[in-house]
Amino acid sequence: DNKTKNTKTVDLAIFTGQSNMAGRGIVTDKWPQKAPVLVKGAGYEYRAITAPDRLCPIEEPFGADENNPDGIFEPGMKTGSMVTAFVNEYYKLTHIPVLAVSASKGGSSISEWQGNNDFLSDAIARYRKATEYAQKNHIEIRHKYVLWCQGETDGDRATDIEAYGKLFINMFSQLQGAGIEKCFMITIGEYNGELGYENNYVNIRNKQLDIAKSMENIVLVCDEFHKMKARGLMKDDFHYYQEAYNEVGTIAGKTAGAFVMDSSLGGKNDAK
Repeated sequence: DNKTKNTKTVDLAIFTGQSNMAGRGIVTDKWPQKAPVLVKGAGYEYRAITAPDRLCPIEEPFGADENNPDGIFEPGMKTGSMVTAFVNEYYKLTHIPVLAVSASKGGSSISEWQGNNDFLSDAIARYRKATEYAQKNHIEIRHKYVLWCQGETDGDRATDIEAYGKLFINMFSQLQGAGIEKCFMITIGEYNGELGYENNYVNIRNKQLDIAKSMENIVLVCDEFHKMKARGLMKDDFHYYQEAYNEVGTIAGKTAGAFVMDSSLGGKNDAK
C-alpha cells in the first residue's frame, strides 16, 4: 500500500428521506433499547451546516443540529435514528469507515426532492461540501451512496404511484449526476392512525419494492418497517420506538455491506 500515511479511505453515505430516516426514536419501559454506541473507527459524521471544517464522531440523535433555514430544517425533531446501527454493521463487513451526511426532512413528499431549490438541492450541496472536505484533507472516498427512506407523506396525500416512480427516477438521476453510485432503499412501514391511509402506504411500499427490482442502481437493503405495527413498535401514527430503528439499521447495514463486498469481489453488481 503506497498511500501516504495521512490518507484514509471511506465510503460516503448521505442519509435522505423523511422523518423515519431523520429518526424519531424514543425509549419506554416496554422498549428500553437505546441506540447503539458507534463501534470504534466505524465512521464519522460530516456536519455540512454546523462543522464544515472537521469530522465529528457519529452519535445519536444523528444530524440533530444540521438545520439549514433555507433547506432541510427541523430543529428539535430528531431524537434517535437508524444511522449508528447501520454504520456499525456496514463497517463490520467492509472494514471501511462510513463518512455519514445527514440530509433528511420530516414530512417531505417526493415532489420536494426534485432539485428545484428544495430538499434535494440542499442534500446535494451537503454532499458536495463533504466530497470537497475529503479531497482537501487527503481522505479517499471509495464509494458514494445515498440511503433513502421516504413515502409516508405521499401515502397521506394519495400520490399517484406511477407519478411517485417518475419523481423518484428524476431525483436519483440528479444524485447520479452529482456522483452517487447506488441508492440503498429502505421501504416504508404501515400507517398506524385512523384516517384510512393504510392502502396508500401499501401501494407506496410496493412501488418502492418494484423500483428496487427494476432499476439497476437501486438496492433494497431493508423491508422491515411494515412488520413493526403488528409488533407494537410504533409510538404514534407514523413513527417508531428506538428498538425498531436499531433493527432496521442493523439489517440495512448488513445487507448493504454484503452487497458492497460482493460487488467488490466481482460478483453481480445488481439489485437482485
